[in-house]
Amino acid sequence: MTAEFLMDLDQGMVEYFRDIANEMISRFGISGAEAVARINERYHEAEISAYPDLMCHEFPEYWSYGLYYYPDASGRLPTGDDADDEGLDLAVLRVRPAPVEGSPYWTLGT
Repeated sequence: MTAEFLMDLDQGMVEYFRDIANEMISRFGISGAEAVARINERYHEAEISAYPDLMCHEFPEYWSYGLYYYPDASGRLPTGDDADDEGLDLAVLRVRPAPVEGSPYWTLGT
């Protein structure tokens, strides 16, 4: 565990999860604290292997979309790949609620 992430991660995976958080910050305009809270809420009980874990086969932006949005009516989420995302309207995607501030998932200040 690190001060920010609740999972047991090696340094490579810490950097990977930081990249996911940075994608959410830049793409969705949320704070770093909220991005980390969303990651912690989703993955706090996950067993993550040493870098490169299987999830590293996708770019961080792929995971950021699923942490921030619900899938559309057909079950699609953006992937971060322009060709794959063609025809997907971000405006119709519902935003997942952030974890409640003050919950254990919020390990960084807002």
